[in-house]
Amino acid sequence: MTNSIIETVSKKVLNVGGNDKAIPIPSCFDGWQHDLLDIDPTGNPDILCDARELWKMPPRQYEAVYCSHNLEHYFAHDVLKVLKGFRLILKKDGFAYIRVPNLVGVMQSLINSKMELDDELYMSPSGPIAPLDVIFGYRKQIEQSGVDFYAHKTGFSVTLLVRALKQSGFTCVLTSHDDLEISAFAFKTEPTGEQIRMLNP
Repeated sequence: MTNSIIETVSKKVLNVGGNDKAIPIPSCFDGWQHDLLDIDPTGNPDILCDARELWKMPPRQYEAVYCSHNLEHYFAHDVLKVLKGFRLILKKDGFAYIRVPNLVGVMQSLINSKMELDDELYMSPSGPIAPLDVIFGYRKQIEQSGVDFYAHKTGFSVTLLVRALKQSGFTCVLTSHDDLEISAFAFKTEPTGEQIRMLNP
């Protein structure tokens, strides 16, 4: 029992682009060491770094990378660079847990409902989110911060996200999605039964 607890506590997850450690991360990482990496110093990240430069960090030091609604903030030609950085810092049996907007699903909802681009698509903790915010980035945050790294520079469908992860060297990718979001679990090697049970994708 004691050894199991020690093993769990020793695991580390790197939260890439999470903005602030006060923002909860998924419960599958409960008990793990949570390191925040971000380009924005205002959230007091543990590691102040552009995710395109993960190659500068020591390799194979994390069991997991968590990246929620950050990958769309890079130009398409930089996405592979970021994902290869994830793979570099992950241990041999590590995995990446990635969440991005489902651009195809949002477009379908937009057409089916005949809503306007600036109508409310859904309510977030930060306020109402319109299709324009999903496509180009949260306009209120971009305006208030005055920095353009909050803008969205690319978008994903399930197919495009899986393709990018496979091109980056991840051997197994499991996905789930709804009209607004795609979740992907990308593994360097075949996932273990324990990992599948923990993630429950």
